[in-house]
Amino acid sequence: MASLISREWYTIAIFGMVVVASILPIGGAPGEVFSVATNLAIALLFFLHGARLSRDVVIAGMIHWRLHLFVLVTTFVVFPILGLIVLAVPNLMTPALATGILFLCVLPSTVQSSIAFTSIAEGNVPAAICSASASNILGMFLTPLLVGLLFHTQGSGGFSLGALEGILLQLLAPFILGQVLQPYLGRWLGRHKTLTQVVDRGSILMVVYGAFSEAVIEGLWHKLSAQDLVAVVVIDIVLLVVVLCFTFYVSGWFGFNRADRITITFCGSKKSLASGAPMANVIFAGQDVGSIVLPLMIFHQIQLMACAVLARRFASSAKAPAAPETAKSV
Repeated sequence: MASLISREWYTIAIFGMVVVASILPIGGAPGEVFSVATNLAIALLFFLHGARLSRDVVIAGMIHWRLHLFVLVTTFVVFPILGLIVLAVPNLMTPALATGILFLCVLPSTVQSSIAFTSIAEGNVPAAICSASASNILGMFLTPLLVGLLFHTQGSGGFSLGALEGILLQLLAPFILGQVLQPYLGRWLGRHKTLTQVVDRGSILMVVYGAFSEAVIEGLWHKLSAQDLVAVVVIDIVLLVVVLCFTFYVSGWFGFNRADRITITFCGSKKSLASGAPMANVIFAGQDVGSIVLPLMIFHQIQLMACAVLARRFASSAKAPAAPETAKSV
């Protein structure tokens, strides 16, 4: 039992954050302080990534256009098609929840958790930074466009300068600063990998607790019946499993190596609550925004917990000895 806890402590901690947030959600002034602390932790994470990665590796990640195209197609083409298939099933859920499922499918990928999980799993971190950031920025245009095409909705979410500023200041600026200081800090960080690992895992735990706290405060457990909840959870799980399998196995068929497949898997399977919630308030103004956003809120928690397990498995398999044939296939 002790060895199991020792191996799976991170997964247990993820579930623990959900339980704690359900019982003791943080909000109000303490929630604002915690949000600032979380943002600082994420900024530190990107700084450490920038300081640890060599310039050649970063440039290689930026020009990996096949990987970025695969992620974007998964996010803005494959996901919406799956959403339309779900909506084709009659009487599956209420109209507002059905709208929420399709809205979830047209959202961009997350940035922070995609990169953190890629790092934990020992994937291609520079490519993950470029791919997840590109998805989030392009999503400011593509998500309102897809909503207009698929929902015939009046109005648009438009381009959010605030969101762009957040990406530049919180993620890109620390990474660039780390790159500037990489010649001075790179070797030291290479000898102290535990520091980056602690920041990786710690930032994810903070994101989970903060996001779930906000969902609980917004009345997550009071907005829908047990039947509705089961339907949304099952659909969210099926969507995630299908996309995880698609990204990992199809990317293998296209000849991507193991590190790139891990990056594609984590960047292509995520949906951003941070982008989705404010977009929903604008695009669906005057409608039942709470119910529309609910599938995204639940999907967000499921993806964090599921990808935490996957990242742990990928990291373990990377350290385990493998036969040459197995290594080639992955």
